[in-house]
Amino acid sequence: LAALFQVRTDCDTAAGSNVICLGNNEVKSRAVVKYSAAPPPSSYALLQEKTDLKLPPANWLRENAQLGTAGTTVLGSSRKSKPFTSFGMAYDFIDCIGDDVDVVSDSENIKKLLKIPYSKSHVSMAVHRVGSTLLLDELDIQELFMRSSQTGDWTWLKEFYQRLIDQKWQRKKKSKEQWNEKAILSKFLYYSINSDGTAVPVPSDTEQAAEEGCGTAAEGPSWPATYNSSTTESEGSAIPKEGLRNDFVRNILWTFEDIHMLVGSNMPIFGGGRYPAVSLRLRDNNKPINVLTGIDYWLDNLMCNVPELVMCFHVNGIVQKYEMIKTEDIPDLENSMFSTRVVKDIAQNILSFLKSNCTKEGHTYWLFKASGSDIVKLYDLTTLCEEAAEEKCQNPFTLPVAVLLYKVASNMMLKKSQNRKNYGTIRTLLLNCIKLLDEERHPQIIASAHYMLAELFQLDDVSEDEGNGESLRGGGSEDSYSDEEEEEEEEEEDESCSYSTSSEPQDDSKAVAVIKSVGELSVPEKYKSTHQIRPNCAFPVSQDKEEKCRLVLSYVLKGLKAVDNSIKKESDLPAADPSTPIPLKLFHLVRPSLKVTTRSGMLPGTWQHRMKLQLFLKASKAYFVLSDAATNLLKYGRALRYIKLALQCHDGYCSISGGLHPQVLLFHCQCLSLCGDVQLMLAQNASNRAAYLEEYNYQTKDDQEILHCLHRESSCQAFSMATDLASDPEYQLIVSSKCYEAAHDLLTSGVPKDLGQEQLGQVLKRLGNIRNEMGVFYMNQAAAMQAEKQGVRRSVCVAEQELWKKSFSCFEKGMQDFNAISDSVNTALLLCNIGRLMRICAQAHCVTTSEHSRGEFSPGEALYYNKAIDYYQRALKSLGCREGHSAVWDSVNWELSTTYFTLATLLQDYAPLSRKAQEQIEREVTESMMKSLRYCDLQTESARQPLYQYRAATIHHRLASMYHSCYRNQVGDESVRKQHKALAEQHYSKAVRLFISLSEAPCELLRTLLERVAFAEFTMAGQNSSAVKLKTLTGALEIMCETRHAFKLIHKELLEQQEKASDSSSSSELNTEEVVKLTGIFEPSFSFLLLQLIKLSTASKRKLGGKEEEQVKIYKNVYSRLLRAEKSVPLIQRVSLFMELLDQLKPTTGSDEARSSS
Repeated sequence: LAALFQVRTDCDTAAGSNVICLGNNEVKSRAVVKYSAAPPPSSYALLQEKTDLKLPPANWLRENAQLGTAGTTVLGSSRKSKPFTSFGMAYDFIDCIGDDVDVVSDSENIKKLLKIPYSKSHVSMAVHRVGSTLLLDELDIQELFMRSSQTGDWTWLKEFYQRLIDQKWQRKKKSKEQWNEKAILSKFLYYSINSDGTAVPVPSDTEQAAEEGCGTAAEGPSWPATYNSSTTESEGSAIPKEGLRNDFVRNILWTFEDIHMLVGSNMPIFGGGRYPAVSLRLRDNNKPINVLTGIDYWLDNLMCNVPELVMCFHVNGIVQKYEMIKTEDIPDLENSMFSTRVVKDIAQNILSFLKSNCTKEGHTYWLFKASGSDIVKLYDLTTLCEEAAEEKCQNPFTLPVAVLLYKVASNMMLKKSQNRKNYGTIRTLLLNCIKLLDEERHPQIIASAHYMLAELFQLDDVSEDEGNGESLRGGGSEDSYSDEEEEEEEEEEDESCSYSTSSEPQDDSKAVAVIKSVGELSVPEKYKSTHQIRPNCAFPVSQDKEEKCRLVLSYVLKGLKAVDNSIKKESDLPAADPSTPIPLKLFHLVRPSLKVTTRSGMLPGTWQHRMKLQLFLKASKAYFVLSDAATNLLKYGRALRYIKLALQCHDGYCSISGGLHPQVLLFHCQCLSLCGDVQLMLAQNASNRAAYLEEYNYQTKDDQEILHCLHRESSCQAFSMATDLASDPEYQLIVSSKCYEAAHDLLTSGVPKDLGQEQLGQVLKRLGNIRNEMGVFYMNQAAAMQAEKQGVRRSVCVAEQELWKKSFSCFEKGMQDFNAISDSVNTALLLCNIGRLMRICAQAHCVTTSEHSRGEFSPGEALYYNKAIDYYQRALKSLGCREGHSAVWDSVNWELSTTYFTLATLLQDYAPLSRKAQEQIEREVTESMMKSLRYCDLQTESARQPLYQYRAATIHHRLASMYHSCYRNQVGDESVRKQHKALAEQHYSKAVRLFISLSEAPCELLRTLLERVAFAEFTMAGQNSSAVKLKTLTGALEIMCETRHAFKLIHKELLEQQEKASDSSSSSELNTEEVVKLTGIFEPSFSFLLLQLIKLSTASKRKLGGKEEEQVKIYKNVYSRLLRAEKSVPLIQRVSLFMELLDQLKPTTGSDEARSSS
């Protein structure tokens, strides 16, 4: 019946709040029923006056849901010691343990504690701390010692008790009268639920059995056997379950003032009267209600939130009358008056005393008060046990405490993402749990605790299905409802029992803390909890990733050792067959289903199997994070070692796993991607290989031991190729590419699309990048091979062509990868690289003559340069516009301009006159030059702007030189010659203007101006009129005067060269040989201009004016100084002379300043 009415709820019908007010005394009490096995309260049967309770009802001792477990108890009021009742409740309501609840206990224990100042009874309780929660259990010292006499356990406690507390002890049996009173209470309860309320005789053998049961109930040992895990553990259960069942009719979350308690109660609750719930009590009319009984009634009703008490009075078992009392009136009853505020103070003082002194998690504390004594003492039994040199398993509380610590930590772990502040609490709980347990007896809890310690450190966001939760809830003994009669009987018994009251203990040094007088408990705030309940719970959050991962790996290793020790000893492992080769497959997806034991003898589906899977995966993640951190620190040898260990852990995982979860596959893809990254970095930094090799070969002791654990399950060779440190950069690039390809295959075939979509994009980007790197590698090899044959007459060899093919193939595959993720920028960069490859191919096709000189521009060169142009234009098309990726746009733009410029320059310098007409070549040169000029961005301010200006100036100079040449060599059509002359003038003018704006091209400016002067001289040669010639020469002299700006820049650089002459490491950008060559052209040209001007000016028939005559004098003076100048003087002096002579002409021409300033 009880099972039919079981209800688990956070607030059922008995839940609610009530504030008890009594004059100036006011206490706050709120009770919420967390669990109830009883049906809704039903009306009680009002017994007729003169009903004889000594006669048993027909339903006596039959199971009844209304009475709960009291219905199956022989007397309904058994006081057998139940040392693990609090643990049974804690296991059922694990969410409350740790922070939310202050105390977990049987309601009888709570009442006994709160009555300490009023009672002479002895108190003996076991106290355990879990987080900030205290678990209280009855510790029947007499029964414990009786058991000790039979088993030999707890002898150390018995000796300690006899030495310090009681020299002699004996157990006093209860009188037959006391058992008769219990029987009357039991019969009264059954009468109260009987429908007709009449006495129905029962067979005599039933009553006889009841009386026999009365005798055995007290004598039979109720203390559960000491937990001993040497017995075989059943699959799916980490611990024995005996004695840990929650047998209370109801579990209540009771808030008394500011104290939160989870209490278990078996008090039957009935309906009736003005209130929906009442408690039913039986009293002997000849015995008045005392304070102890009043407190007992009051606390029971408060805990169960029952507003009213129904009292049935009897005389010698004959019912006399009923009386109804409100709960708030109980403290004012005659002969049992007490202050509710004092009870509240007692509760707060006891809690503060216990919290301040029960500080060690996992220790068993003993709260003891001898009968008739005013002194309350607290002992640490765990410390006493250690001093007695007995094994910790002989403390029967050790395993339940350890399991509870584990369960609380496990429950907090489920919520760890909600509140990280609990990490320190979880860590402390688990460490204390591990400290309490023997690894040989409890390997599953040890392994699981170490795994949870490792899980506290969140290394990544990859979530895994736990799949390894174990139910640790036990079952076993029963508990029952008791009433105030027990307390009174104890009072009487304690007055004559063997607890020593005659003398105080001889030595208090063993006690952790002492309450010198129970009267102190009634003083408000006499004891304050000043002790920090968890002094060492701070979670060690380290910013150092390596330190964090190392801690994780240490926990993983301990967990693996616990698992391995539970399977087989190492000597029992089957030896490997030396004749059987180990398959060295680089990558694999899913292993076939396992139907036999693993390499270490482990069966699939066992807790060892599940735990190893989780530990292997955690170790793999830790090594992955270490590798990633080492990569960021540029420690690529260390990074490769860590990713090798990560993949070995994954190999171990695969070897015992029947299949791979998508999340595991996703993480495996990350490992492969990182391995590819590391191999790529090693290929790019081949010069540091010695340092990387040293890092790679180093190994810690933990790493070696984890590898040893892995070798119990797998050879760990599946990824050896991917994680070897090779010396060949090409091989490393190939391995990197294979890693990315394997990750890509997994993501496209093994992982659901919605799960791996983001990572697929990253892998495709990496694939595109590695293929670009490989393409560049082969392209550079081809360029190096070409450079070795520079100046040697040769044709394109097969090796070069193979390198071109490899490079082109890699670039094409890379573009496909980038196109798959719509990465236009990287696609443009790869097109740009293909353009560069085409230019290398073009350079390889240049023709060398028998004299080892450069031949004509070949069709092969033209073909590949045009292909390069096509790829560069595709790159610009891929980018679309400059906004958003200006750097890439500018780079492609520059390369396209350069290609057009190179094509035009080669056409111009090595014109293919054997195949094409001069005019066609000139058109092609002009077209290519103008296209190159179109891609010269002269307006945008950037680092390349001076380069663009220089190139534009060079293009104008080359075009001007070409038109100059055409003008000199053109015969025939005068209109064409005039056009060439105008174009030459135009381009010379633009080239000069651009070169002047550049401060780093004085030689180019000087050469352009000298060519322009030569062009003017050639024009003058074809003129007949003296006046026209004079005008042309004057214009040429003005151009010559513009060279002063170039000489000024040259002079400045020559001075800097002299200053740095002592510094041998300095190098000047000025080409001195070029300057000497140009000054050799400048001097005669300058002399010629001056001489011709003097001749034409003096040969004129008309008389010269004043100004003209002055000009002629200046010309003569400059000409004279130029002729007398020493040719052997240093270059800087000659340049200074030229500047001085040009300055003399400056007032005359007036052009230098204007042109220079422009």
